[in-house]
Amino acid sequence: MRLHHVQVACPPGGEELARRFYADGLGLSEVPKPEDLVARGGCWFRSPGGAEIHVGVEEPHLPARKAHPAFLLDSAHALEATATRLVATGFEVDWSQRDTFPGHVRCHTFDGHGNRVELLAPVTDW
Repeated sequence: MRLHHVQVACPPGGEELARRFYADGLGLSEVPKPEDLVARGGCWFRSPGGAEIHVGVEEPHLPARKAHPAFLLDSAHALEATATRLVATGFEVDWSQRDTFPGHVRCHTFDGHGNRVELLAPVTDW
């Protein structure tokens, strides 16, 4: 068994802000939704490793402030570069828990709709 996707929510009309975070900030590729699901709104993204995050429309929208997807990057350098890109794109990155996950360095951020996202990388290359 392996993870196929995680779904987070956005309010109606929130797709462009989701694209700015997940595509421009995290560097994920947007993938087309199946034709039968397009009318529901939202957008889907895929990591280079194949895992997907689906941003679905929810009304009323309640962001996931604790539950979150965690993206594992290949290296701490890739983590730093992604965090830098997120900040340059207008998103805050929190490093306060940087060394609290054994064997990894990590940070947390929130997408434009308030959903928590964790980024982590193995510490082997430090």
